Amino acid sequence: MRIFLLYADDASYIFCIPLFFAFRQPCSPGIFMPELPEVETIARTLAPQIADCRISRVSVLHPKVLQAGAERLPELAGARIARVFRRAKLLLLELESAVTAQPLLLAFHLKMTGRFFVHPAGTPPEKHTRLVFDLEEGGRVFFDDMRTFGYCRVMLPRELDQWAFWSSLGPEPLGLPAAELGRILHSAFCGRKAAVKGLLLDQRVVAGVGNIYADESLFRAGISPLLPAGELSATRCLALAGALQEILEQSIRECGSSIRDYRDALGNAGAFQNTFAVYGRKGESCRKCGAALEHARVAGRSTVYCPHCQI
Repeated sequence: MRIFLLYADDASYIFCIPLFFAFRQPCSPGIFMPELPEVETIARTLAPQIADCRISRVSVLHPKVLQAGAERLPELAGARIARVFRRAKLLLLELESAVTAQPLLLAFHLKMTGRFFVHPAGTPPEKHTRLVFDLEEGGRVFFDDMRTFGYCRVMLPRELDQWAFWSSLGPEPLGLPAAELGRILHSAFCGRKAAVKGLLLDQRVVAGVGNIYADESLFRAGISPLLPAGELSATRCLALAGALQEILEQSIRECGSSIRDYRDALGNAGAFQNTFAVYGRKGESCRKCGAALEHARVAGRSTVYCPHCQI
């Protein structure tokens, strides 16, 4: 265990708990990685608990958790957490450093089992706790990760564009009008023979979409996931853009989809999995037409769709 002792001045502690509900968890049809709605929900439930707090100590409990920026850990002494936000499937903490008077960023990729929880002062790390931030106000922020695939990068904002993963990310699907997103999709799909679902999963095309929300949005738009992307008209791309935004917004309202390990920063399970139209429902009846849902593999991912409703 490596422990970095950091000391700083006091600051006020803002603590606000939004209300969410816990729901049952279905069986997972395969590997699940938190996608845009889950990471957005974590950011929204973590922010009220730690915004404006100052970091007093960082404990690195697993060597793999820091992918970059270990040399900058001393700069976290007294840093104020100015903002908690999301980009694609990344959770980011924007810090105001008290040491260097320059902003810092903590970029977390949760991968499959990364989770954030805030505990009272003195709470001991748990079995899968990989990184701990002690707050001057008395709390402790745990980054837990059973599989140890998740990671943190400590960076200066200007270093983001030098990070190949960051610089390759496509537009945020919820940060644009549907018409503009539809035009982006149509341009990206033009002339492509690859299946449309495979391109939806490509983070260079649109950021934050994974297997669940690709399946669900394609169903809502009535588009087969097997269809060559280049065959989609501008009109159908607009329909897909609208469906994708509706699905993502609905999932965020329902706290995301809880499959296996996902919880928000308050420990609550999501609810969107209770209304999946196709994801994980191979062989079951289509909720719209009653036909048996079929299964295929697209871009190496398990895919479920309705052969009648999706063309």
